[in-house]
Order: sequence, then C-alpha cells, then structure tokens
Amino acid sequence: MVRAGRVLVAVASAAVLTGCVTVNQQQAGPGMMHGRGAGVVRSACTPTVDPSGATVAVMLGDGGMVRRMHGGRAMLRVVPASVEAGTVTLVARNMGLRTHELVVLPLAPGASVGELPQGADGSVDETGSLGEASAPCAEGAGDGLPSGSVGWVTLDLSAGRYEVVCNLPHHYAAGMADELVVTDGS
Repeated sequence: MVRAGRVLVAVASAAVLTGCVTVNQQQAGPGMMHGRGAGVVRSACTPTVDPSGATVAVMLGDGGMVRRMHGGRAMLRVVPASVEAGTVTLVARNMGLRTHELVVLPLAPGASVGELPQGADGSVDETGSLGEASAPCAEGAGDGLPSGSVGWVTLDLSAGRYEVVCNLPHHYAAGMADELVVTDGS
C-alpha cells in the first residue's frame, strides 16, 4: 500500500506540471476512517496566473485536519496576507473533506473579519462580491470545490482591505474567513 501511495504522489506531482487530472485515491487501514477504506478524490491543476501580478494561496479546510493543525472546526487561510494593488490571482486549494469555495468581498473601514451579518444558514450577503473561485480545475464560479481540488480567480484589486470567505451554508459561521490587505505599493 505504501508503494502505491508513493506512485500516486508522483503521478499527482507530474500532473501539476501538465494540467488538470483527477485521481480516485483509495486509503485504508487503522486510523483512516476508523479502519474502513475511503475513496478520496484528488485533483491537481496548473492555475492560469498572470505573471505580472501577485499570486495568493488560499487554503480551505475542515474536519480532523483542521483540529490537528489549527484547533478549530474549519479554516480559511490567505498566504501572503498582503500584496500590492493590481492583478491578483487567488488560488484556492480545498484541503478539507467537504466542498468549499472562495468569495472576495470588500471589507468596510473599521470592520473586522468574521463580523458580517449572517443569514439563517450561516452565510453572508454576497452583494458587492468582486469574484469567486468555486469551479474545480478552472477559473471563476462553479458549484464548489470538492475535497482535494483547486480553483482560482484573477482580479484587479485596488488598495484596501478584503474579506476572503467560504460562503457555503454554515462555513462562514464556522470561521472560514480571512483578511487580504492590498497596498498601494509605495
């Protein structure tokens, strides 16, 4: 089983260089789903990134992985947390078990991340959204990023503060939000 896992990693690593591929990875054994085998879909993509702009990695996660790494129920992390104004590509990687998405919202002066009013389903109003990444192995909007997938969005951002969120039901309420600061570059 270890050998198959290494081959799978090599195949997935090569796919990053060549485009999009989806792999059904079988995992089994003690500690994995309480000893039961589980099919996990993993996809590797090469996002279309404007070389003249900034690239921001957005990690999306939930479940056991998040509890072990961050002590919480869910997470969304933006790295780097600050970039210069202009073309910015946000690349979302779903490291969790559930489907996620990335939505970019302007952050009002004096406001803090996680303070937006929530609806009954724990999501926020997307009015004024600048864009989203929710299409697996593609740019822009879709039906969500399944576990292991990557999506991206390229935006022209002016200096300011932005809240990057997962706005699927109850995900924002679970803490899936982070701040991206865009500076004027001077």
